[in-house]
Amino acid sequence: MKNELIYTVFIFAFTSICVFAQNDTTKNAGWTPKAIAGINISQLALSNWTQGGENSLSWTLTGNIGYNYKSSSWNLSNNLKLAYGRTKLSGQDFRTNDNEFYLEDVLSKKIGWAVDPFFSNIITTTIAPGYDYNADTAVEIANFFDPGYVVQSLGFEYDKLAGFKTRLGIAVQEVFTNHNRKYTDDPATSKVEAFKLETGFQSVTSGNVQLAENLLLSSSLTLFTRFKSLDVWDVRWDNSLVAKVNSWLNVNLGFLLVYQRDQSLTTQMKQTLQLGVVYALF
Repeated sequence: MKNELIYTVFIFAFTSICVFAQNDTTKNAGWTPKAIAGINISQLALSNWTQGGENSLSWTLTGNIGYNYKSSSWNLSNNLKLAYGRTKLSGQDFRTNDNEFYLEDVLSKKIGWAVDPFFSNIITTTIAPGYDYNADTAVEIANFFDPGYVVQSLGFEYDKLAGFKTRLGIAVQEVFTNHNRKYTDDPATSKVEAFKLETGFQSVTSGNVQLAENLLLSSSLTLFTRFKSLDVWDVRWDNSLVAKVNSWLNVNLGFLLVYQRDQSLTTQMKQTLQLGVVYALF
């Protein structure tokens, strides 16, 4: 009952803020869209090669889409990050090597304080089925919204420094599953649950540093802890270093660190180094 009440308050707060934002008729108010698509390909073909090695083909599609609203009173940012990739080694079948859907929506109200109240919604899942390839037969461990993580947060945000912002708020996290119920199952009950709701705190800090004219470093740290176990934190630390060769060619170095106990008791890390073609759709 307590969790349901908190969830209802969050929905009411989000609906109220959206209504007030729609009524903002400031002359400077406006929407700014962005959409960047990219493709990275790596290929190796060998024939009668005496130094060893195997044929390989790897590709990754990426997307970064945003639709942001800004006025003298309100800021609304909507950002979607997509990544999907496959790799094939010699005679093996294609295997998934990248698989991410990350949507972040943040609505904040400027009130003239050092910090501004905000409401945020973050959705994290995979785009397609993900497998564990360590066994003899590939085993599905994730799929679209199986699991799916949805986190709403209400609190205060600081964004007075160029290229830096941080926010902290009370949060509600819902976890949805279908077949992969190990992410939502409560071992204390006899039923295998497909849904889990948790309340706690969420902190999100992000920054961008222009290291050189064509070199941009971006970092985002997201933390979530539960009221029932404040000493345990879920961590998502996403970093990218982008070197722009020209208007359509980039070199990307990425590092993603994830610690989430319902997924793994050990820290997960993903490192990528890619040369890819990028195109600004608008």
